[in-house]
Amino acid sequence: MPYANQTTIEAEPGEQSSRQLFFAVFPSIMLPMFLAAIDQTIVATALPAMAGALGDVERISWVVVSYLVATTIAAPVYGRLGDILGRRRLLFVALAIFIVASVLCAIASSIAMLTFARVLQGLGGGGLMTLSQALVGEAVPPRERGRYQGYLASVFVCSSTFGPVAGGWLTQHFGWESVFLVNVPVGFAAIAMAFRLPRRTATAGRMHFDFVGLVLFTLFIAPTLLALEQVQRFDLRALPMMLLLVAIAGASLVLLLRQERRVATPLLPVTLLRQSTIWRADAMAACVGASLVSMITFLPIYLQVVRSTTPGDTGLLMLPLTAFIAFGSLFTGRMVTKTGRTALFPSLGLPVVAAALVVLALFAPQMTLYQLPWLFAVIALTNGTAMPVVQTTVQMLAGPKQLGAAAASVQFSRSIGAAVGTALTGAVLFAVLAANDLETARLFGHIVEEGPKALAGMSAERIAVVQSEIAGAFRAAFLTIACFSGIGALLAWSMPVRRIT
Repeated sequence: MPYANQTTIEAEPGEQSSRQLFFAVFPSIMLPMFLAAIDQTIVATALPAMAGALGDVERISWVVVSYLVATTIAAPVYGRLGDILGRRRLLFVALAIFIVASVLCAIASSIAMLTFARVLQGLGGGGLMTLSQALVGEAVPPRERGRYQGYLASVFVCSSTFGPVAGGWLTQHFGWESVFLVNVPVGFAAIAMAFRLPRRTATAGRMHFDFVGLVLFTLFIAPTLLALEQVQRFDLRALPMMLLLVAIAGASLVLLLRQERRVATPLLPVTLLRQSTIWRADAMAACVGASLVSMITFLPIYLQVVRSTTPGDTGLLMLPLTAFIAFGSLFTGRMVTKTGRTALFPSLGLPVVAAALVVLALFAPQMTLYQLPWLFAVIALTNGTAMPVVQTTVQMLAGPKQLGAAAASVQFSRSIGAAVGTALTGAVLFAVLAANDLETARLFGHIVEEGPKALAGMSAERIAVVQSEIAGAFRAAFLTIACFSGIGALLAWSMPVRRIT
C-alpha cells in the first residue's frame, strides 16, 4: 500500500468545476443516504402504535434491532460487490430492495412479518449507506471529498433529527403504515436521480465472492447485536442466552479472521485494516457512533425522568444536539478541502466533547433547562469534526479499487460502535441504579413508561431520594459516554496521516 507510512496524501486533479460537480453528484447520492438514515429513526415514534395494532408488545424492539442487524451485515457485502460489479448498478439494486421491503412493512399483519420485512429493508438500507459514501470517492476528486463528506454527514444528522418528528406526525394523521409507505415515492425519485451518476466500468474478469466469509460474518454480527440488546435489559434471567450468543459470536469471529486471511478476495478488507491510519480512523468512527447514539438515546430519558420535561419540550431541548452536528460536519468538510488538513480537526474537537460531557455529568443538576441546550450545542458542534475526516482519510488510503470496502468498513465500525456504546451506557446506568437501591431500579422502568404518575402516592421525601439516585446513575452514564469521546480523541491524536495535499 503506497500510503501506509506517509503523513501526506496526494490529490488528483478534478475534471469538473466544483459547482458542476456538486449538481451532478450530490443530489443523486443525497436521497439514498436520506432514505437509509431516516428509516433508523422515523420508526421510533410509531412503535407504540405498531404494538397496539399488531400485539406482541414484548417483541416490538425487534422492529428496530432487526434493521440494525441487517444493515450491519449488508454494508461489507455491498462494499465488496460494488468494487466488482460497479457501485451505480448496485445502488439501483439496493433501492429496489428497499422500496419492496417498505411496502411489505406497511402490509405486515404481525410483529413476526414486520420483523422479516425490516430485515429485508435493512439489506437494502445497508447498501444505500455504503454505496452513497463510496460514490463520493468514485465521482469526486480527493481534495473535494472532505466537503462532500461534510454534506453527507449533515444529511445523515438532519434526517435523524427530522425522523422522529415526521414519524409521530405521519402516525397520528395517517397511521403507522405511512412511515413505511412514504419511502416509496422518495425511493422512485432516488432511482430517477441515480441515472445522473457517471457510469463506471466494472472490474473485468470472473467474479469471486467470499460466501463462506459472509456466513461467518452473519454468525458473528447477529449474535453480537442480539447479546448487546439483552445487556440493555439488565435482566439476570437472560444471562444464559446472552452467554450462548457471545460464545457463538466469538467462535464465528475466530473462524472469520482465519477465512479472511487465506481467501484471495475477502469480504472484509483485512489488508486495509492492517494500515495503522485506517484502523485508527475506523475505531474513531466507532467511538463517535457510541458517543452520539448513546446521547441521543439516553438524554431524552434523563430530561423526562430527572428534569420532568414533556415530550414536546424534550424534542426542543434536544434539537441543538442533532442540528449542530450538521454545522460541525459542514465546517470540517470545508476546512479539509481548503487546508488539506484532516486529523487536526477531531484532535481538537473530540477533547472538547469529552470535557463537555464531564461538565454535563458533574454539573447538570445545577444547570437550568435554558442552559443545557447551549452545552448540547457545544457537544454537537465539536462531535461533527470527526466523520468527514474519517471517510475522507479511509477512502484516500484505500484507493479507487477498494472504495466500497473502505466505505463499508466505516459504516460497519460506526454501527458496531453505536450498538456497543448504547449497551454499555445502559448497563452502567442500570448497574448503578441496582447497586444503590433495587426498588429504585424497578421504579425507574415504570417512570420511563408512565411518567410522573408512577410516583403517585409516594411521600415528597421518597420522591426526592428516588430522583437523586436516578440522577446519580445518569451521572455515571454521562461519564461513560465521555470515555468514548476521550478514546476517540486519543485515536485522532495518534493518526499518522494528517494532511491531503
